[in-house]
Amino acid sequence: MNSKTFMYIVKRILLAIFTVWVVITATFFIMHAVPGGPFVGEKATTPAVQAAMEAKYGLDKPVIEQYFTYLGDIVTKFDFGPSLKQRGRMVIDIIADGMQTSLLLGLIAAGISTLFGIVLGSIAALKRNKLIDRIIMVVTTAFVSMPSFIIGSLLLVIFSQVLPANGSTAAGLILPIITLALYPMAYITRLTRSSMLDVLGQDYIRTARAKGVSGRRIIFGHALKNSLIPVLTYLGPMLAYIVTGSLVVEQIFAVPGIGRAFISSITNRDYPMIMGTTIILAVLIVVMNLLTDILYKVVDPRITLE
Repeated sequence: MNSKTFMYIVKRILLAIFTVWVVITATFFIMHAVPGGPFVGEKATTPAVQAAMEAKYGLDKPVIEQYFTYLGDIVTKFDFGPSLKQRGRMVIDIIADGMQTSLLLGLIAAGISTLFGIVLGSIAALKRNKLIDRIIMVVTTAFVSMPSFIIGSLLLVIFSQVLPANGSTAAGLILPIITLALYPMAYITRLTRSSMLDVLGQDYIRTARAKGVSGRRIIFGHALKNSLIPVLTYLGPMLAYIVTGSLVVEQIFAVPGIGRAFISSITNRDYPMIMGTTIILAVLIVVMNLLTDILYKVVDPRITLE
């Protein structure tokens, strides 16, 4: 690793840390600026009881003091505090339980979308302007255009009699996985097709054909390998998108993941849970983009990092 690459990685890590700090700060002050409080909706809550609850959770202290205490707990102990609604449980434990399901959904959906996206994109490029290419492009355009909650609702209506709609069982995860996989699969298909068409038009491909290299070797040894570079750079943000995009999907299919816990925390005004989930998802996106930027150089050494 040369000095320029090392300095680029250090700069990107520092920028990632700064981004996470901005997210923590913005999330904290926005939540404290929301009118009302987490205990306003409690039944039979008197001003004395509400004041006692706020003192118990440190909400009676000045906002700046709360901020530095909260920031210190995150940095030193990775502690987001206790949940205000799920009494006796820490926010990080609730997030960890939900992330197990959400990451499982995300990894499976990412694997399916990557595999089918590369295969369909390659077929579309090799059969350019033919019927199969037009069909693939029409279908992928439809999936790219439709939001995940529309796709999820359609799948729920069509397949609810065949597959369980409750995501708490293994069979019930099939529809959520398909819902999460369709958009990135369509995007990867179009990305692979465009990249492969560009590679197939390069001079070294024409030279290989002129030398009598077999079509299979040209496709798998040269064209496909080089056309996957843009796809590889998309994989990191794609996984982050799938996990964060599962918020609505998990709510539709009643999947006990981080998305469902996040929606529940919003409706219950569970401020520590809202802030903790937002920060974790933001960190996931930042880390995935950071790894993608670094791996981009590893995959293609010709790229100059600045």
